[in-house]
Amino acid sequence: MPRIDPNVSPLETPLQALPGVGAARAALLLKLNLVTVGDLLHYAPRRHEDRRHLLNIRQLMIQKPATTRGRIVALGTKHYQQRSKSVFEIILEDGTGRLHCRWWNLPFMERYFAVGDEVMVFGRLRSVKPRVMDHPETEIIESASDEEGTIAEKSVHLDRVVPVYGLTEGLPQRWLRTLVWRVLTQFRNHIVEPRPGLILEDLPGRAEALGWIHFPSDLRETKRARERLALDEFIDLQLAIQRRRKNLEANARGLPCAGDNRLVRPFLRELGFKLTRAQTRVLREMRADLGGAFPMRRLLQGDVGSGKTVVAACCALMAMESGYNVALMVPTEILAAQHYSNFVRWFGPLGISIEMQTGSRKTAGEGPGELSASGDASRLTLFIGTHALLESGFGMENLGLVIIDEQHKFGVTQRETLVRKGRYPHLLVMTATPIPRTLGLTVYGDLDVSAIDELPAGRGRVRTFVRAPGQLARVHEFIKKLLAAGQQAYVVLPRVEEADLRTGKKAVLQEFARLQAVFAPHRVGMLHGRLPAHEKERVMTEFREKRVQVLLATSVIEVGMDVPSATVMLVENAEQFGLAQLHQLRGRIGRGAQESWCILVGESKTDEASERLRVLASTADGFEIAEADLRLRGPGELLGRHQSGAPLLVFGNLAEDGAIVDRARLLAARLLDGPKI
Repeated sequence: MPRIDPNVSPLETPLQALPGVGAARAALLLKLNLVTVGDLLHYAPRRHEDRRHLLNIRQLMIQKPATTRGRIVALGTKHYQQRSKSVFEIILEDGTGRLHCRWWNLPFMERYFAVGDEVMVFGRLRSVKPRVMDHPETEIIESASDEEGTIAEKSVHLDRVVPVYGLTEGLPQRWLRTLVWRVLTQFRNHIVEPRPGLILEDLPGRAEALGWIHFPSDLRETKRARERLALDEFIDLQLAIQRRRKNLEANARGLPCAGDNRLVRPFLRELGFKLTRAQTRVLREMRADLGGAFPMRRLLQGDVGSGKTVVAACCALMAMESGYNVALMVPTEILAAQHYSNFVRWFGPLGISIEMQTGSRKTAGEGPGELSASGDASRLTLFIGTHALLESGFGMENLGLVIIDEQHKFGVTQRETLVRKGRYPHLLVMTATPIPRTLGLTVYGDLDVSAIDELPAGRGRVRTFVRAPGQLARVHEFIKKLLAAGQQAYVVLPRVEEADLRTGKKAVLQEFARLQAVFAPHRVGMLHGRLPAHEKERVMTEFREKRVQVLLATSVIEVGMDVPSATVMLVENAEQFGLAQLHQLRGRIGRGAQESWCILVGESKTDEASERLRVLASTADGFEIAEADLRLRGPGELLGRHQSGAPLLVFGNLAEDGAIVDRARLLAARLLDGPKI
């Protein structure tokens, strides 16, 4: 057994060094990322069970968790030789009735009980005649003359508010709960305040909070303990965010990129429509940043179709008026191609070079130092690309502004990698998935936020309906009437291939031929992420030019498709998609003046799936949808677990802790700006 190192903080003690753990159990704890005493103390229970209220045996109800007690009047093990099974059973009696407690294939349980023992049990009643509990938690009620420590440890599991932890196979709940109790008892005095001078009179101390979060006297203590521990997490997060911002302001000077309007003015004149008041307001905010003392770090959020790309184009032109190149990074080749097409049309007449860099397509050489298909390399250049812009061999000279579109598809590290290709260029990140306020203060807390909160005039209304799979034939007939009137439609499925007939999940490759027959004589095109780049471009071009009337696709079209005559979005297996993703898909229609229809076909087998579809059908407000998505699925799902940069919170809840985040933000500012606390 490893020895405890006296030179290391007691909370860094390996769990394997504790009595009763050993190498085998330590390996199981490692699967839960529990290595040290500190890890275990911060392992939050999944829930708590109040086992203090005793019922007599007659009061027990089927499938209702409850605690009861009685005396063992009989016990024994029955073996089933043909099936190699056994069942150990004790029968309890309390004067109101009898309770049969059974354990399957655990014959060794027999050694722990004897007739006459008084036993407390917790579990769910399986049947009434006879009353049966399978695998309940039990505790033999000992006499008061037992050693005090033994009695305290045995009271951990029953007759109190009990923590229930997430487990891994082979790790018993009862054993882990006992280990947490022992560790708390042994190491409680070594739990220190992370900021000793910070007085939080309304909340428990750190050691008290960790004790309450595991073994509270009542459920009110768990609430107060969680608030304290969440506040600590959010303070740490806010300190990191605010330090990052202060370091940027201390070490970097903003490049002069406010421009002089010599490119912006003719661009807006030829655009064909006036900017909205929201777009104009946001552009004023950004021009101030681009001419400021520090590099711009701004998040632009606006609903689908609100005109973020035009605002980004104006910012790019301001930087170019000032003599700097610009980079625009997007998550998919489809979106890159869409932007490339738009910017060539917009910027070409202004004499600006446009280069595209994706995994499968390059319009230039290895960098701006070489000639390209767009013209002379000495001209100002807008680089448009996917993750390929991050490649070490791809350089961008004289970079003044970095724009990242659909930023929730990228991570903080990728964002910083692109920014480092210049000398502290300005940064604009954009999202059509509005950011709930708590995420804005945490994940994006180092960014200033601008919001385009109105849509351009002349957009058609989008109506959303939820339909059951049995109504699909009627939906198809409705779409065919619109196709006959010269409109176009999207049909979105969750998979490329491998349809699951058992669950009803559909796939594009299997459905293509069937839908060709359904919508004949109208032509059906197919688009998914596995197609070669030239095939994707061909299909998108044919759809834009109305040579294809129905586009069958996966969610790859959630960004990058702008076809005003597409007025119908049919999403099958809609329950398979996230709320924000469905909202993005819906944003592909309603881009012209005609009324549009979004039809969600699915089976809501869970309450969450039903709520997602209900929310989408009831509102088109992206901010309301984002808040609902955060509440239903949490920040990891909303932003993409692996690349979002979402904070790893154990006790904090970004969907519910807005007030705690606000408090942490103010306390972090005090810690950084005021006297040392």
